[in-house]
Amino acid sequence: MENLYNLNIERAVLSSVIFDPETYEEIAAKLKPQDFYLPFHQHIFAAMEELSVEEKPLDDEFLRAKLTTMGKFDEVAMLDLISANPITNTAAYMKEIKAKSTKRALATLATQIKKVTLEDDLPAEDVMNLVEKKLYEITQNSTSDDFRESKEITVAVMAEIERLKALGNSKLIGVDTGFKNLNDKTSGFGKGDLVIIAARPAMGKTALVLNIALKAIERNEGVAFFSLEMPAEQLMLRLLSAKTSIPLQALRVGDLRDEQWSQLSAATQDLGSKKLFVDDGGYATIHHVRSKLRKLKSQHPEITVAIIDYLQLMSGEGKEGRQQEVSEISRGLKQLARELQIPIIALSQLNRGVESRDNKRPMLSDLRESGAIEQDADIILFVYRDDVYREAMEKEKEMKAKADGKPYESDFRKKSEEDAEIIIGKQRNGPTGTVDLVFQKNFTRFVDKGPEAAFEVEYQDADIPMQEANINIDFPQI
Repeated sequence: MENLYNLNIERAVLSSVIFDPETYEEIAAKLKPQDFYLPFHQHIFAAMEELSVEEKPLDDEFLRAKLTTMGKFDEVAMLDLISANPITNTAAYMKEIKAKSTKRALATLATQIKKVTLEDDLPAEDVMNLVEKKLYEITQNSTSDDFRESKEITVAVMAEIERLKALGNSKLIGVDTGFKNLNDKTSGFGKGDLVIIAARPAMGKTALVLNIALKAIERNEGVAFFSLEMPAEQLMLRLLSAKTSIPLQALRVGDLRDEQWSQLSAATQDLGSKKLFVDDGGYATIHHVRSKLRKLKSQHPEITVAIIDYLQLMSGEGKEGRQQEVSEISRGLKQLARELQIPIIALSQLNRGVESRDNKRPMLSDLRESGAIEQDADIILFVYRDDVYREAMEKEKEMKAKADGKPYESDFRKKSEEDAEIIIGKQRNGPTGTVDLVFQKNFTRFVDKGPEAAFEVEYQDADIPMQEANINIDFPQI
């Protein structure tokens, strides 16, 4: 236990406050009462906190009175403290106290793990959740970054400006979105950005992130994909379909021509060498994502983007309802993106209320549990295709006419290519607005609108005919 505490160091730090109260604020910014090992030292530091709030002197007399009121006064321990030699440079001592506090917390966690695993016989899943939560709390308690000085900041800014200069006139300074028109509006997704992509069902929410993921791994960048709905094998089938332009249904049943088998073999070999990592467990908390992504990023620094499909399927640890859970999740994702210096893209649902408006283009208030998500996100993108609603309304009119025994002739004509919009609802460091794309229905593929199609990825889902997938306006909630 000797390596888990040092009472002389604790006394020296506390004594320095009594002899020079002006040092208290610096020490209080780094340490908490529980960082001290001796209970009396915890009590006296807590008393210092209370006296500071009350704007009273942090001297011997006031501390004695406060501790007596708290029922925590110990004459012998107080004499030991006052007789200790105060120090002037407390930084190294505080670092040592914090390090030993962290070790004690880890040792306590190890004991707790043994208890809940062997004695309480908790399920392995519950034990893992407990460990992730406690480790995160310990990590948060052990970090205490100081202010960054002007010199360091200016050096970092100059290095970034020089990096951008080396790119020439390129507007792409972040992670490539896979679409030229979107890159022009966003300059790419920035390191540390939390990007939310939201849409109503049937709009192609997922297709967009598949575009982004495939383009990234084809640039030999790494992608971490948390797939909470789709098994990894299904995800790979869609990527193979996208890469080979072989219909997804043909891949599912193995109905391929000879040349398609050759294409598939080459694509499988190529994708097998790429840095795509999929977690398809179907269950994730913010602690789960944090621990797995930290470990993956440390092992594979080439990871440039993480994708979560989707945010509302993540579980929270909050006891105060779903709003609080979502707040915990979105804030945790934002902090993780900043820590790992990569964009994290999370898909999100929209409220059903968008269906009741004449103009069904999404807006920020349509986000489910929108408060926390809107606040934490750096970029919020909405996927919108007007023809989805036009076709649905025409189908509704046709069914109503048939029910009334009346003839109905629609002037709506299905198109193989539809106009699509990526609505930038929020961009912390850039403009909002709309990016025009083209949605190629036969291939479930988005491409840039205009002569330059920067990125074309396709996959087909033949389980549901396209004409049926787009007519249901009463979308189910999950």
